[in-house]
Amino acid sequence: MKIFHLAAECYPVAKVGGLADVVGALPKYQNEAGLQAAVVLPYYDRKFVQENDFDVVFEASNKLGNQRYEFQILKERTNKLGFELYLIYIPGLLDRPEVYSYPDEREQFIAFQLAFLDWITWSQQKPDIIHCHDHHVGLIPFMLQHSALYRRLSKTATVFTIHNGQYHGAFGYEKFDYLPEVDMRYAGLLDWSGGINPLACAIKCADRYTTVSPSYLEELSQNSNGLEYLFFMERSRGLGIINGIDTEVWNPFTDAMIAGPIDALNPDKGKLLNKKALCKHFGLPVNKPLISFIGRLVVEKGADLLPEAFIESLKAHKGEVNILVLGAGDKETETALTALNDVFPDNYKTYIGYNEELAHLIYAGSDFLLMPSRVEPCGLNQLYALRYGTVPIVRRTGGLIDTVIDFGDEDGYGICFDQSNTDEIVYSISRAIALYKNTEHLQLLRKRMMALDFSWTQSAKQYNQLYESLTPKI
Repeated sequence: MKIFHLAAECYPVAKVGGLADVVGALPKYQNEAGLQAAVVLPYYDRKFVQENDFDVVFEASNKLGNQRYEFQILKERTNKLGFELYLIYIPGLLDRPEVYSYPDEREQFIAFQLAFLDWITWSQQKPDIIHCHDHHVGLIPFMLQHSALYRRLSKTATVFTIHNGQYHGAFGYEKFDYLPEVDMRYAGLLDWSGGINPLACAIKCADRYTTVSPSYLEELSQNSNGLEYLFFMERSRGLGIINGIDTEVWNPFTDAMIAGPIDALNPDKGKLLNKKALCKHFGLPVNKPLISFIGRLVVEKGADLLPEAFIESLKAHKGEVNILVLGAGDKETETALTALNDVFPDNYKTYIGYNEELAHLIYAGSDFLLMPSRVEPCGLNQLYALRYGTVPIVRRTGGLIDTVIDFGDEDGYGICFDQSNTDEIVYSISRAIALYKNTEHLQLLRKRMMALDFSWTQSAKQYNQLYESLTPKI
């Protein structure tokens, strides 16, 4: 069975968030299970592309409205990521360094989808499954079914995965002529609230859609930025599959980005070694509980609550706790968090930006990882934390519900709270400090966490079963 994964991101080619980690890992595990999975991305002028060799496997031209453009399909020569990697190169449109935020982003992703469909229509490529990830490629299922240009592919099954239902990629009908000729009897499938909505269109047209956790599938009917009724109506065609993590990249025993190995059977020695390195890097005392936050500094992640919560906690537990932040996002939140460096110089540090190597060391060297998310479709940070013996402090939402059990409950190992507000964060930090002082209990939880299996093996098996359920169409 041949599967093409289409996405805007894939680690290590181009990463902004968790989408990249999923697309960079799932195909590798599927290939190990005997499938033939490949990834198709836009071309990005970034380090991975610059340092690796690609062959041109297809060239053609297409139209975007009245403008004709040339495009190339490039294939990475060695399959070094564990799967075939294809890039779609369009001079002046898909040849830039950044993934998002260009003023012509809609044109970029429409052209990307059209070039992909042209390639597999006119070349010898014919996948059994086209697996689309998020709204950037949400028009593919519609065009396969309702454009005569791609009639040859109409029997190809489509799966659409929602990594974040808050973003729809919607645009106005003034850009309708960017699309190929379609059967106008079905043009209403493109519409939601008077505009073209790729996310809504994919939900309507894909053979099946998935979300990145079971709980998030349920939450979309209550909170999906205007698509709640659609998700309610289409619930029976949805499937929640929890994301896994790449246990080769995230291996605390062999990770070259951390200070030393952490043994799952006896983690305390390795945890202390990494904590010493991390605290030395930031000038923090090593004998205090270390609570870290890693992620985008945006409202969705609850980052706007952090400055006040940290001030209250650091004042209430003066000298008893260290707090570390690694992230970037909202400028006002960045400024407020950075200002705390001067207010609490001995117990608080902020790193604005993202650093992959530093992130690994923070997972390894921290005692606790804070995730006060308002929305968290799956969450990977808590899975990395668990893998490295770091207790996650999470708000119960989305995938955090499915992956973290409070240590006060049977077989629990994390710290959970229900509301996204400052009081709950401050109380949870107090619980973390108390747990840190109970050395034997913390040691038990570390072993329990590191014994959990959140690898892609089980999740990939669920996707494979989903594909097999579509074989009558294939």
